[in-house]
Amino acid sequence: MANKITFPENFLWGAATASYQIEGAWNKHGKGESTWDRFTHTPGKIRNSDTGDIATDHYRLWKKDIGLMKKIGLKAYRFSIAWPRLLPAGRGKVNQKGLDFYSRLVDGLLAANITPFVTLNHWDIPQILEEEGGWTVRSMADAFVEYTDVITRSLGDRVKNWITHNEPAVVAWMGYGSGVHAPGLRDYKLGIRAAHHLLLSHGQAVPVIRRNSPNAEVGITLNIAWNIAASNSRADREAVRANDGEWFRWFADPLYGRGYPSDKVTDYTQMGALPNGMDFVQPGDMDVIATPTDFIGLNYYSRHVFRADGADNDPQIVFAHPKTPEHWTEMGWENHPDGLIGILGRVYFDYQPLKLYVTENGASYSTPPDEKGEIHDEHRTNYLRTHFVALHRALQAGIPLAGYFLWSLLDNFEWSHGYSQRFGIVWVDYETQKRILKDSAKWYKRVIKKNGF
Repeated sequence: MANKITFPENFLWGAATASYQIEGAWNKHGKGESTWDRFTHTPGKIRNSDTGDIATDHYRLWKKDIGLMKKIGLKAYRFSIAWPRLLPAGRGKVNQKGLDFYSRLVDGLLAANITPFVTLNHWDIPQILEEEGGWTVRSMADAFVEYTDVITRSLGDRVKNWITHNEPAVVAWMGYGSGVHAPGLRDYKLGIRAAHHLLLSHGQAVPVIRRNSPNAEVGITLNIAWNIAASNSRADREAVRANDGEWFRWFADPLYGRGYPSDKVTDYTQMGALPNGMDFVQPGDMDVIATPTDFIGLNYYSRHVFRADGADNDPQIVFAHPKTPEHWTEMGWENHPDGLIGILGRVYFDYQPLKLYVTENGASYSTPPDEKGEIHDEHRTNYLRTHFVALHRALQAGIPLAGYFLWSLLDNFEWSHGYSQRFGIVWVDYETQKRILKDSAKWYKRVIKKNGF
C-alpha cells in the first residue's frame, strides 16, 4: 500500500441517511401514516419496541445537522423523501408543509455548498397505498410516478442527482417475502410481484425526473454483498448462484436490458412462487424497466461465505475470521474491504454502467462517550480506512467510481434492530438529542480536506 493515497479532484465524499430513520415528527404538520409507522407500532416487530416516532428529530434539528455536515466537510449528502409527508393520501392533495420542509433542507444544503442526492423511496411508503396492495399491485407504480412528478417539479430546479429506489430487493424479499420489514407480509409470490412493480415504477419515473429536472442525473441503488463459496463443491457453488440471483441479478439484469434471469425463474417456479408464471409482466414492461440511467448506486457492507448444510442443503453463511471487533461489526457483519473492490469490478465489467457510486458503506459499533465526552471509535475508523484503500484500488483499475456516501451521518433507528445498532459518525443521545462528533468523523474530515490519506 502506498504511503499516500489521493483521490480524483472531483470525487464526491458524502454521507447518507433515510427519512424514517432520522426525521421523527411521524404525525406532525399533515404527514400521513407510513408503512413503517404502522409496522413499528405493531407489538413484537421491532427490538425493544422501538419506533421512529422521534428518531433523531431531524425534522426539527435539520439546521443543526447541516452544520455538522459542514463541520465535517461533506461534499454531498444523500437523504430520502418521506412520501407520506408529501402526499398523506399517497396521491392527490399535496401537503405544502411537507414540501416546504424538503425545499428548505435543499436550500440549506446548497448554501453550505453540499450537493443534495435525493432518494425517492427508502421504504416508508404511505400506509393507505399498502392497504390497496402496495407494491404487489400495478397501480402502485402509477402512484409512485405521480409522487415523483410532485417532488421533482418542486425541487428539480435545484436537485440534480436523483435515486428512484433504495434496495428494492430488501423491500420485496424482507417486506413481502419474509415479513421482517414493513409491511410484514410472508409470501414469496407477493415478493416477486412487488419486485416487478418496484422495477417498473423506476423505469416509468426516470423520464418524469428528466423532464422536471433538466440536466439531472438519475439512477437506482441496489444492495450487494461479495458472495463466495466455502469450498469448490457443487452444493456450495449452487448456494452462491441462488443467493446472488435472488438478491442482485433479479434486479440488475432487467435494469440493464437482460430480462429476469432464467435460472431464478426456474427456481421460483419449482418452489411454487410463480403459480401462474410471470403473468404480472405486461408487454413493454421490460423495455420500460431497462430505461437508460446515468449511474448505479451500490450499498456494500460485507461478504458472505456460503456452505451448503443439512439434508436439504439450506446454505449457511460461515465465518472465516475469529469474531473480534476488528473483523466483525456489531451487526455480525464481517469487515471485508476486498469485497468492495470485488463488487465494484463485477458490476462495472458485467453491466457497464456509465458511472458508479457507493451509496452506503459503514459499520455498527456502539462505542460510548468517555468521561471527557469524546468517542474513540477506532474500529469504525479502521473499517473506513481499509474500505477507502479498496475504493482507490477500484479507481486505479479504471472503474468510473464518482463518489462515496458513508452510512451513516447520525446514529439512528436501524429498522428491525431499533436503536440497538449505531452506524453514525455522529453520536446521538436519544434522550436529549445531543450530537457529538466521533473520532471517525474527525478522521473523515481530514480525508475529505486532503482528498486522501
